[in-house]
Amino acid sequence: MGVMACSTPDAHADPPLQPTLEPTPTTSTTQDAPARIIAVGDLHGDMEQTLTVFRLAGIIDAEGHWSAGETVFVQTGDQTDRGPDSKGIIELLVRLESEAAAAGGRVVALIGNHEVMNVQGDWRYVTEGDVATYGGMEARIQAFSPDGESGAFVRSHDAVATVGDTVFVHAGIPPHWAEQGVDAINAAVRRDMDVSGGEAVGSGSVLWYRGYATDPESQVCPRLQTSLDSLGVKRMVVGHTVQATGGIVTRCDGRLALIDVGIAKYYGGGHVAAWEWVDGDSRALTQAGTVDLPDPE
Repeated sequence: MGVMACSTPDAHADPPLQPTLEPTPTTSTTQDAPARIIAVGDLHGDMEQTLTVFRLAGIIDAEGHWSAGETVFVQTGDQTDRGPDSKGIIELLVRLESEAAAAGGRVVALIGNHEVMNVQGDWRYVTEGDVATYGGMEARIQAFSPDGESGAFVRSHDAVATVGDTVFVHAGIPPHWAEQGVDAINAAVRRDMDVSGGEAVGSGSVLWYRGYATDPESQVCPRLQTSLDSLGVKRMVVGHTVQATGGIVTRCDGRLALIDVGIAKYYGGGHVAAWEWVDGDSRALTQAGTVDLPDPE
């Protein structure tokens, strides 16, 4: 399906239940580590693949309802664009937030650069099918406005969250952002997401930064450690940069986990993997089995 562009107002599978639930505002406050954490990377509007990876990770049952008990589940952003199901995925996450809370668990749905692009009216990666799912162009514009359901979701969620000794973010937190702290980063992203050219959502921000994924480890690891020290954590888990291997990749002796495996079929068939942490041990959950991952000291 072709990509279509759109300006701001000024210039298919398993539909989720209860789509009118209000988004649950998230918190960036560090909590004690639960017994189990699951993290999944970029979903990009592909409901079929989203349900597949959620079931693989034991997050939902066959009917699409929360089945993970007291697990903390983190989705690292980019729910939207490239595929036709942005609306359905956002609605699914809103519903799972409510169901998880009722079961003693937690859903931490972070925002990525594509959510902010939609809020800002940048539709370069929006497909015709996605517009149709919202009921047309004007309806989609309204949905991502401050008063719209999708817009309210983006504006009420965080860009960064810590769970135990791990920080989760869409793209990466370079040192000059890390020294400001998680709460300040999230406040800055909320401040700038409706501002053209806002630094907190720009190319060097935690929503776009690719240095940890692309630079040589000799440069990455000292930079990463500075950020981890500033944030008081041992590990960073990020999405945003699709891994050519189709699997979860770690760097710097496990202090960095890159979990954007190209889940959406847009990336050539789609790959399915989730990051899991249980009682101090991290591993990759794949359709071929479980792969142990290195853990920082």
